[in-house]
Amino acid sequence: MSRGRAIGRFPVLGIRDFRLLLADRLLAPAAFGFSLVGVSFAVLRSTGSPSDLSYVLAAQIAPSLIFALIGGVAADRFPPQRVIIAANLMIAIGEGTFGLLVLTGRPPLWLMICLEAVTGTGTAIFYPASQALLPRLVPDTMLQDASAISRLAMNTGQMAGAAVAGLLVAATGPGWALSLCGIGMTGTVPMLLSIRGARDRISGVADPASRSLLAELREGWSEFRSHTWLWAIVAQFCIVMMAWYGAFSVLGPVVAKAHLGGPAAWGAITAADSLGLIAGGLASLRITPGRPMLFVVLAGAAIAVSPLSLAMVLPLPLVCVVSFGLGVLVEMMMVQWTVAMARNIPPGMLARVSSYDVLGSVMAMPAGALVAGPLAAAIGVSAAQYAAAAAIVIASALALIPRDVRQMRSRPAVPATAMVDAGIADAGIADAGPVSAVTALGPTRAALTTPPAGAGYDLGRGIVEKAQERGQRGGRGDRGRGGRIDLPDR
Repeated sequence: MSRGRAIGRFPVLGIRDFRLLLADRLLAPAAFGFSLVGVSFAVLRSTGSPSDLSYVLAAQIAPSLIFALIGGVAADRFPPQRVIIAANLMIAIGEGTFGLLVLTGRPPLWLMICLEAVTGTGTAIFYPASQALLPRLVPDTMLQDASAISRLAMNTGQMAGAAVAGLLVAATGPGWALSLCGIGMTGTVPMLLSIRGARDRISGVADPASRSLLAELREGWSEFRSHTWLWAIVAQFCIVMMAWYGAFSVLGPVVAKAHLGGPAAWGAITAADSLGLIAGGLASLRITPGRPMLFVVLAGAAIAVSPLSLAMVLPLPLVCVVSFGLGVLVEMMMVQWTVAMARNIPPGMLARVSSYDVLGSVMAMPAGALVAGPLAAAIGVSAAQYAAAAAIVIASALALIPRDVRQMRSRPAVPATAMVDAGIADAGIADAGPVSAVTALGPTRAALTTPPAGAGYDLGRGIVEKAQERGQRGGRGDRGRGGRIDLPDR
């Protein structure tokens, strides 16, 4: 497809900063895909102990308990792309150094734990900044396409990286895979430095210099807990991710090494999952579930098939098929979740609310990693994985109790014509190249909302107010403060 036809089909590709973000989101996950395979087999080669692997992977997750919140405040105070640069460099240092040590010998367990803690710190501050950056680069009406396309790039990169890493580890060992991860993460810096469209601070938000870190965290927490659908699903995924991480990420390589063929098999499973994520991203360009948060909860329950396929020691091709199918479902879920967050959380607090999202979702993952190895040694690997699958299903059933989760529906976004009349070209379309403003906006996409939550549009307050004055909003209700649209209770 030519560039002109691609922009005609997906107008968001006409935005220069979005194209730079896509380049970063292709290279960085490809580099990190080498880490996904390299770390596990570096530890197993050095110590041969699933319990030691538990400790190393727990060290990778533990920093999220502290640094996710700090990263959220930083991304709301400063340009998110600068925060992502810092995160990528931390990952480059952690994995690159790990790789060099593996190439030159057998690093001790304590040093592997320390290096993965550095990598984990970078990962922790990356997520809230990544969530905050995309809505600052593209108009609201393009969020669904932008989220699906950017995640498509990420998953394509990760699939390619994991597939190559599996072959590389099988042929030469994990040291080169980890070293290439460090090199690739460093290569993302020039792309991120070239992004110039993200505003330092959303208009209407107080000067960060006049506010304390704790005050900003309290403000983010207040917004987070005001949305029932948000905290209920985060609580669900706290259990889901704990069980999945221990049963799949820790015990999965153990099963692959013992029964499926070792590093190459694990690389194939990871690549199949990534291929499913790509297919899910393509599906998300055309499909929007009618009840998006119900879809998210049910997709979370389906994650139980991942440890089940390993507990049953299914043949490798069948495990890959399961991973592919789950990847499709999970990616569609993630697109809906990303768009829901961007549309329902005020832009000036999106990074902080996202930091509570990541904190809640991963806070129990270190426990899952730490328990998995000793539990498998006590009751067997398969029994531990069956228990994890049961925990995932129970947590997902409980998440269906709140009414907001079951009844939130999709609704039309603010009409594109209203955005053009309001001067959307000043909100980021100026970089769209030869495409006209009307063509660049494309057809109206489905927007997600939940009463009584607001729909925070990252288009500047003036744009939204003009659209509202014309009576051209996509939904009913009164305008809230700071450009939010607050919908009344059903």
